[in-house]
Amino acid sequence: MNTKHVYLVDTLDEAAQAVGAARRAGIAEDGIALIARHDIELDAIPEGMLDSRTDFAPAALQGAAVGGATGLVAGLIAVAIPPIGMTLVGAAAVAAVGALAGTWSSAMMGSALPDPVRRKFEAEVESGRILVVIDGDEEHLNAAGAGIVAVGGTRMPFEETSALS
Repeated sequence: MNTKHVYLVDTLDEAAQAVGAARRAGIAEDGIALIARHDIELDAIPEGMLDSRTDFAPAALQGAAVGGATGLVAGLIAVAIPPIGMTLVGAAAVAAVGALAGTWSSAMMGSALPDPVRRKFEAEVESGRILVVIDGDEEHLNAAGAGIVAVGGTRMPFEETSALS
């Protein structure tokens, strides 16, 4: 299980040093991301380091679960009412349609939302500071964090654990 830590730096030089510290601590390349104001991102941060994730996938999963459950309940209620004439197969079909509708609508809404880290620290990013986001196991995160703080980074109050990582 991986954890995400967020550090705030003031300059691109500090961001580069923080990335170096994370790499030396054993954080994988795909476990390091930078979040900065758009004009800073376009000019100075390498494309592979930009964190431009949205809430698309988590929203789609949540929509599938809620839509499917709602469809299943509606289908089972229809089965329980004899004049409607719904069978269990029909209830399963209603559940599937509910899951599809929930997935689609939630995914569309989620794709418009930026990553939770960007949302939480939007004021810092808009003021021109840079977020260094590292993702990994605790041992590597602690070693990387010490290096990032040594180059001027400030640990921000954000932790996210992912069972999918």
